[in-house]
Amino acid sequence: MVFDKTLAIRQNRVNVPTTGSSPLDWNRLGKEALEILQAYVRIPSVNPPADTTETADFLRRLLEESGFSPRVYASGPTQRNVLARLPGRDPARKPLLLLNHMDVVPADASRWKLPPFAATVQGGFLWGRGTLDMKGLGIQQLMAFLALQRAGIVPPRTILFLATADEESGGQYGIRWMIENHWKDLGPEYVLDESGFGTRDLFASPRLVFVIQVGDKQPVWLRLRATGRPGHGSIPTPDDAPAVLLRAIARILERKEVDRPPEVVDAMVARVGAPLAPHPFTDSIRRNSVALTSLSAGVGTPPKINVIPSLAEATLDCRLLPGVDPQGFLSSIRSLVADLPVSIELANEVADPAPPSRWDTPFFAAIERTVGRHYPEAVVSPLLSSGFTDSRYLRQKGAVAYGFMPMVLDPETAWSAHSDSERIPVAEFQRGIRVLFDLLQEEF
Repeated sequence: MVFDKTLAIRQNRVNVPTTGSSPLDWNRLGKEALEILQAYVRIPSVNPPADTTETADFLRRLLEESGFSPRVYASGPTQRNVLARLPGRDPARKPLLLLNHMDVVPADASRWKLPPFAATVQGGFLWGRGTLDMKGLGIQQLMAFLALQRAGIVPPRTILFLATADEESGGQYGIRWMIENHWKDLGPEYVLDESGFGTRDLFASPRLVFVIQVGDKQPVWLRLRATGRPGHGSIPTPDDAPAVLLRAIARILERKEVDRPPEVVDAMVARVGAPLAPHPFTDSIRRNSVALTSLSAGVGTPPKINVIPSLAEATLDCRLLPGVDPQGFLSSIRSLVADLPVSIELANEVADPAPPSRWDTPFFAAIERTVGRHYPEAVVSPLLSSGFTDSRYLRQKGAVAYGFMPMVLDPETAWSAHSDSERIPVAEFQRGIRVLFDLLQEEF
């Protein structure tokens, strides 16, 4: 069991009183944090099924050992969410919510060079599923949260630590469930979530830029079904279902769209003083994107090569820029294939799009000040995410939500989430805890 290993972790704990100001041994705290993250990654909280009973118990014990009284919420048969509260000096201010998720996507161990749940440290990196998305940031948040308590520091406003169950499946048993059933326990003014980080590669400039995620693209997932004449493979026609489907997909992928970068992207370029570097990511945040993610056709298992099927299917992952109407976009896609025997259905629940959070807030300014102290050469910029995070649900509730991972990441590491080489740089992981610790004491 993972908890047998917590005895060793406890021995490395920074032993400071929980009342009164006391210095922290950041070297020891960094070592402790790494051990905690390794133990956390070794819990395979894969989604599906998003069984977070063990991870929730793991975090609960760590919080209780530092003097907190965390609450564990059962949102499903095996789904658990963990909430802890550190009271601030001004109870009139709404809280700051440190948001992270405990679930991780599946991992095909045969494709990994190192076992995905071994949490191996090699070459200055901690390797494993969830290290970047997002157990690493979750432990950074946790350690900064615990460090405030251990050092006897009362922050300006109340800070909430929330670890949720199923972000990777859309948050039905995680943040959405917490909002629908326990909003009174949250009610934040500000939120810190995943996505933003330090980079030298997103812009046509060598300058270090910390991008702070302020908005998501809207996911619209589509399922296409084409029908046609079944028959023998030796007698093809243009009306065969697979051929029809391919024509429909080609029209959709080759559609022309006016390049109208949103305000966030314009602000990114203005802040850094350089254009975005050519990259699939920077291309995606400038326009509505469509990705072909699956194709399916055939009769039998494995499919018979000489049989033309009457049905062929595909899925498209569409991501819309802020302000784009999902229904209007869907209508435009359907119009492209209206003359073909193809049906297009929504494959996900399309929520009301939330506008990006403003970046002229006191909290964004506090992030800038804190980053400037630790990385004096860096510029801080808002960021539009090409994907989506749980923050979109909190923005719908009126909270100002930012994605901030306090680490400088090289391109391969930054895009390793969900891959078979997911990893996090140990030194930046440990340094980021101090960055968050300082940020949580800022006035905003």
